[in-house]
Amino acid sequence: MKEKQNTLFVGSLAKGLKLLRAFDETTTEMSLTDLARRTGLDKSATQRLANTLHVEGMLDKDPETKRFRPSHAWLELAYAYFWSDPLVRQAMPQLIDLSQRLGSTVNLTELSGDHIIYVSRLPNGISQFSATLVGRRLPALNASAGRVMISTWPAEERDRVVESWPIHQFTPKTTIDRNVIREGIEEAAQKGYATTQNQMILNQTGVAAPIIGPDGRAYAAVQCSVSSHHWGQDRIQEELVPYILDAALAIAPQSRGVY
Repeated sequence: MKEKQNTLFVGSLAKGLKLLRAFDETTTEMSLTDLARRTGLDKSATQRLANTLHVEGMLDKDPETKRFRPSHAWLELAYAYFWSDPLVRQAMPQLIDLSQRLGSTVNLTELSGDHIIYVSRLPNGISQFSATLVGRRLPALNASAGRVMISTWPAEERDRVVESWPIHQFTPKTTIDRNVIREGIEEAAQKGYATTQNQMILNQTGVAAPIIGPDGRAYAAVQCSVSSHHWGQDRIQEELVPYILDAALAIAPQSRGVY
């Protein structure tokens, strides 16, 4: 039986969005040939779409090299997003207080499919450039924030995502054994917070606490990144965990009804 066509779906718009999504942190500038190869669109369609997006202000075009890159319009869209997401606005006072109290990088994350996405970031003075940028996506199973959110789900659902969601090896010490990841998630379910070490950056420890909705599932998380050289497990337990748990608990009642 032929699948019913979605008459509300605009294929040309979908292709344009596919072209925009071709840009990421590793590929920030592309020629038409690069765009066609990366999107799988034919060269003619790529040319029409890229030039339309350029005329509409979504892509900048180098007049000499003819290469395309994201324009400032992307920042305008991000600005509109932050005003439209009440969680970010409601969480900010707690995040600022936590950052000042700990002197460490503090992040607010949400799930985006099988990844987490940083929707707010308060870096400390020694943060790497990548740790200052909102919008970065990471596999949920790699990150303390992703693991702590998953830990609030039913056991059967936790098992399913541990078996099927992607993992990326960022460092030589990144955990890629799914059984070890499962153990970390189960530990987070018992403790109410998650910790990771050396997963994205060597000698960095991630600590995350869930922001839990009325249904008992986490829809976001507060996450801190600290140096493993200065923060041992005892210090984390005594000086960090209580405050990050308090921040997550304080944010949750304010954002009820958001998700």
